[in-house]
Amino acid sequence: MKALVTGGGGFLGGAIIELLLAKGVSARSLSRGAYPQLMKPGVESLRGDLADRAAADEACRGRDTVFHAAAKVGMWGSYADFYRTNVEGTANLLEAAKAAGVSRFIFTSSPSVVFHGGDVEGWNETAPYPEKFDSYYAETKARAEQLVLAANSPGFSTVALRPHLVWGPGHDHLISRIVSRGRAGKLRRIGSFNKLIDTTYIDDAAMAHLLAAEKLSPSSACAGKAYFISQGDPRPNWDIINMILKAAGAAPVAKTIPYLAARAAAAVLETAYRLAQLRVEPPLTRFVVQQLTTAHWFDISAARRDLGYEPALTIEQGMERLGEWFRQRGE
Repeated sequence: MKALVTGGGGFLGGAIIELLLAKGVSARSLSRGAYPQLMKPGVESLRGDLADRAAADEACRGRDTVFHAAAKVGMWGSYADFYRTNVEGTANLLEAAKAAGVSRFIFTSSPSVVFHGGDVEGWNETAPYPEKFDSYYAETKARAEQLVLAANSPGFSTVALRPHLVWGPGHDHLISRIVSRGRAGKLRRIGSFNKLIDTTYIDDAAMAHLLAAEKLSPSSACAGKAYFISQGDPRPNWDIINMILKAAGAAPVAKTIPYLAARAAAAVLETAYRLAQLRVEPPLTRFVVQQLTTAHWFDISAARRDLGYEPALTIEQGMERLGEWFRQRGE
């Protein structure tokens, strides 16, 4: 395998690269920034913007497999920014990959592409895209996923993976935000809600990508399809958050804010931030309130069947590793 990993400096992209190196596969990374962790034997690090066709062409040259993990994430910002990276960037990379003779294209999608605003309980891949998306991120990831799956052909096999809430040792957005706000005493339960949610340990998320690459071919069951990825073990939302805080040596969340008060506060903050034209995300948004008060867990039997995917760790084992990571860093 001659692999390209976009977003190799990121949390999931970096884990995919580490897994490839452990398997004896040299990897090329394409990222917008410079990342010291990529300066190691077996990794060729390129800098460039996915929306730049020349950068995409250079990155794909001489590769047979592309892991497209780079994306603009978050729930705040302009539609144009999300569209440029997530849709235009993916379209560029698809064309560059085909022109370079790449045969396998593994796309990191998101379960948010099917979110409709209410509880998601045990959904499988037959769930349709919603008529209206709840964020620019979800909408542009859905458009990108559709481009990837539509590009599947006899000479160019594609697959999309939808890992849910990836976490684990390392500086990822999810863990960092929960821990920093928890330590500062800024986390609040919302009403009495404690719905079931899925999560995905980082090593299992990376392994799902490698399994997809190994299975992917014109005749494989996974070609041209999307798959939900998780630990297959939905837990109450605040149980997971408090397990993360415990791993970091922080106190559990005990204070509560009423649901209507949380919604009102989020709306006020969003309005104020937009009027002030602030590019940073408000400390509370209506999207976050929605995510903390609805269930979102999925049926991963298709990934088990077609990819041979099986989580290697329990959530408790993953939390032990996360806690050890915090202790080693003295955090």
